[in-house]
Amino acid sequence: MIAIDVEARLHGESKAIEEDHILIKARRTLTVLSAIFFIVLNGQLAQAQDGNKLRIGFSIEDMKGERWQTDLNSFEEKAKQLGAEVISSDAGGDDERQFQQVKDMIQAGIKVLVLLPHDPTMASRMVDAAKSANVKVISYDRLVQNSGVDLYVSFDRLEIGRMQAEYLVRRAPKGNYVLIAGSPSAEDAKTLHDAQLSVLQPYIDRSDIKVIADGYTKDWLASEAYLFMLKAIDSAQGNIAAVVASNDGLAGGAIQALREHNLAGKVAVSGQDADLAAVICIAQGTQTMTVYKPIMNEAERTAEEAVRLAKGEKTHSDGTISNGKIKVPAIMLKPVAVTRDNIKTTVVKDGFQTLKSINQALPEDQQIK
Repeated sequence: MIAIDVEARLHGESKAIEEDHILIKARRTLTVLSAIFFIVLNGQLAQAQDGNKLRIGFSIEDMKGERWQTDLNSFEEKAKQLGAEVISSDAGGDDERQFQQVKDMIQAGIKVLVLLPHDPTMASRMVDAAKSANVKVISYDRLVQNSGVDLYVSFDRLEIGRMQAEYLVRRAPKGNYVLIAGSPSAEDAKTLHDAQLSVLQPYIDRSDIKVIADGYTKDWLASEAYLFMLKAIDSAQGNIAAVVASNDGLAGGAIQALREHNLAGKVAVSGQDADLAAVICIAQGTQTMTVYKPIMNEAERTAEEAVRLAKGEKTHSDGTISNGKIKVPAIMLKPVAVTRDNIKTTVVKDGFQTLKSINQALPEDQQIK
């Protein structure tokens, strides 16, 4: 009888232990399942949040030089403040690469494409690719031709060209002029050139000014401007009054050629962009002026408009401009002429350049005080 009780007790204890094991195993299974559910749920939420994030693409034709890095930095900072993520790319001056980069951005889920085109004519296919994927497009600084872009943000090119020529004719109302324009494929280069000529034409008509050399420059290259200027100096035997260079890179190439012929500082030279090297040349007296475009304003305004478009809101344009296909809503910002007299109150005041970076390249007697 005692043996039976012991056996029964042992059987009961074994059964209880087995039930405990089953219960522990069940709890463990529930814990694992809960963890898996939590991970899956969080992943789905993260994907949903990521899908709702405002993603904007900024395609830049070529990051060489000083200008476009400043644009990108200002654009990214403002977009981030507004809650948007920026995907940027540098095409290195290659139209096919830029087209592929734009397609990659579209695939990555951008809602808006900000496009600074290498060739404004060829770039229409990039706009078409974006529009077919319901991606809005802002044409940045250069207007994409024959396309359905949603907005154009830039500075008034006609005003820039006029400012360049008007300043030079005040300094040199008579004499031989050289015109160095930008890329022949860039509509903005033609706009600048035509605006410059509109100012010079009355002086040309009365024979006060003679244009001895006038040409476009492949890809806005300073090296091309240098060679062009050497030929002009040779043909005019050094008798040159002014060089209407459409941007600071071209001006720098021209000034190098003038230096080699001991003409730097004796010939009036225009520019555009207020690059550091150009501002230093202005302080030295080898470049006469540059046109400063407060590009941080341009980049920040573009970021604001890109976020509006991404949210389905209307842009705040000032007017329209034709690109050969449609009248594009446009925001045209005001440029500023920079000379030695106002370096401190323009580019330095805005933080675009610093006195330290300017003056460290100058001897004591040329420094900006």
